[in-house]
Amino acid sequence: MSASSLPVAAIEAKPTSNSTRHTANFHPGIWGSYFLSNVPTSQDQSGNFNEKLVNDIQGVLNLYEATQLRLHGEEILEEAHTFTLIQLTKSLSTQLSPSLIAQVSHTLQQSFRKGMPRLEARYYISFYQEDPSYDEKLLTFAKLDFNILQDLHQKEVSNASKWWIEDLNVSTKLPFVRDRIVEAYFWILGTYFEPKYSLGRMMMVKMFGILTIIDDMYDAYGTFEELELFTNVVERWDICSLDDLPEYMKLCYTILLDGVEEIKQEIRNQGKVYHVEYVKKELKRLVHAYFYEARWFHCNYTPTIQEYMEVGTVTSGCAFFTTLSFLCMEDTTVEILKWAISNPKIIAATSFIGRVMDDISGDESEKERGHVASIVECYMKQHNTSRQDAIAELLKLVENSWKDINEACLNPTQVPLIFLMRTVNFARMMDVLYKDEDIINRNFDSGHPSEIGEYQVFPGRPVLT
Repeated sequence: MSASSLPVAAIEAKPTSNSTRHTANFHPGIWGSYFLSNVPTSQDQSGNFNEKLVNDIQGVLNLYEATQLRLHGEEILEEAHTFTLIQLTKSLSTQLSPSLIAQVSHTLQQSFRKGMPRLEARYYISFYQEDPSYDEKLLTFAKLDFNILQDLHQKEVSNASKWWIEDLNVSTKLPFVRDRIVEAYFWILGTYFEPKYSLGRMMMVKMFGILTIIDDMYDAYGTFEELELFTNVVERWDICSLDDLPEYMKLCYTILLDGVEEIKQEIRNQGKVYHVEYVKKELKRLVHAYFYEARWFHCNYTPTIQEYMEVGTVTSGCAFFTTLSFLCMEDTTVEILKWAISNPKIIAATSFIGRVMDDISGDESEKERGHVASIVECYMKQHNTSRQDAIAELLKLVENSWKDINEACLNPTQVPLIFLMRTVNFARMMDVLYKDEDIINRNFDSGHPSEIGEYQVFPGRPVLT
């Protein structure tokens, strides 16, 4: 991000489509492709959905999941979404089987399309074993597969915690920083859970921890003059600049340089050292965005919606971590990294979702501790509306962003779908972590959040027996 992307007043201030749907082969057990293909005949002569469909709750459930893939302008699927949402909500008060009630309740809370893949697998195994027609061998194999992979994840989160607590000793050396390394690992786990990405997960969780340090420094600790100095030092990216910084910033800067150097050494083994330059470029852009927000806060300036989102979508971290996740994938090319840093529509949509969902769930608590105005406050001021109405309108924009993501996935042209799915998974984690509350920052009065508890990343007995 260059300074020219920010409005002149903010820079100078000093503190006192239409797309054609391609045919998609949806898994019938999840998406209900048969039911979707018969949507037109599910309407009566008036064009409304036939109420007789409610007798097939499993079919309604499948159709509801399928509507999560709707694009802009698909009015029938919009109507189907509204219809199925109403019918599924009503069905909870009828005589359904315990297993089906559990499935409906979970789906209304968290759709499969927007859910964390590994966590959804854990839920589905629980639902499947309540099905009278389940295959015992298949169920046993699924549990075994889940537990073996979970054991790897538990080892990884233990290693990440050791690095954070013992190697960096953050709580003692940088006491102003949030202790969120377990939550960070859970977030990264949503990006890719497969065994072959173990190294990538460890690289990403460490960088997540490092950026938590820097984010908290900009948000909650550094003076404006110190932050301006740190921003310039990061831009130069030179260890010789270390002496220009105050003591606590020297530590932060050293941790940052060491983190990137570790990534560089790991990538060197793959013969892709130059790829790290793309990560450094995104990292500098992210730090500049942190500084712009700090400037706004110290100037007591409430930006317009457009001003805020130009910066806030960057500080959401989605674009940076998408680029970093690509770096950890064996098929990554320079062309794919160039595409990633060009802010394509799918990454822009994910960044929008990340910023809005984060702000909605945490703006009141951040306002109490002192923070730049959130997108909610910006919207309220610009449109002279209530917080409730502002949130309602912003959530509509989030739904539109999901349609942008769907469109990109159904028409993959520039990069393979396997890379697009990393971005989809980032958007999914925004929904999982921020839909009801800010799980990253608000779970400590009541113990571990339900999502992390359900997956049980903490070492111990297998979650499925």
